[in-house]
Amino acid sequence: MFQIDKTIVSEEVIQKDFVCNLSACKGECCIAGEAGAPLEPDEVAILKDIYPKVKPFLRPEGIKAIEEQGTHIKTDLDELETPLVNGAECAYVTFTKDGVASCGIEDAYNAGEVDFRKPISCHLYPVRLQEYSKFTAVNYHKWPICDDACTLGKELQVPVYKFTKDALIRKFGEAWYEELEAVAEHFRKEDAE
Repeated sequence: MFQIDKTIVSEEVIQKDFVCNLSACKGECCIAGEAGAPLEPDEVAILKDIYPKVKPFLRPEGIKAIEEQGTHIKTDLDELETPLVNGAECAYVTFTKDGVASCGIEDAYNAGEVDFRKPISCHLYPVRLQEYSKFTAVNYHKWPICDDACTLGKELQVPVYKFTKDALIRKFGEAWYEELEAVAEHFRKEDAE
């Protein structure tokens, strides 16, 4: 692990390879699991605000779940998440005609209806953040449903930090990312020797 500003970054973010392979997994990360996508406190207000513009992009099941549970939920552990449809997929999930999961929020963003792309936790994946009182841990999350993404990333030689570049810059800023790149180059030189 290494430190950049107020973050502690796992070396796996540099060492592991990853490129989403939607043709293989069909967007399973938006469907599998027992919880919604983690939300940051400021995203709660954003979701409430943009919901009327996102709603036309959602499935009836997702709309029903959101209108019953709200645009977000708070768990028993006081964590903020997106609501689920019948305890399964995220309420904001849509599906392409080929059955690939997509994000209704991102669909609205791509259509120019909203300026919020999607929750940062989704944008960052497979990077997961853990907030502590004095720092944020930046970790790589290994999930078997993403094995095809790891294979494709290795084939294309794209490390996690490069795959998630836009999201990392969105979260931490350009200067932080440039420092991460410098650390990554140092690690690669050491590995080559």
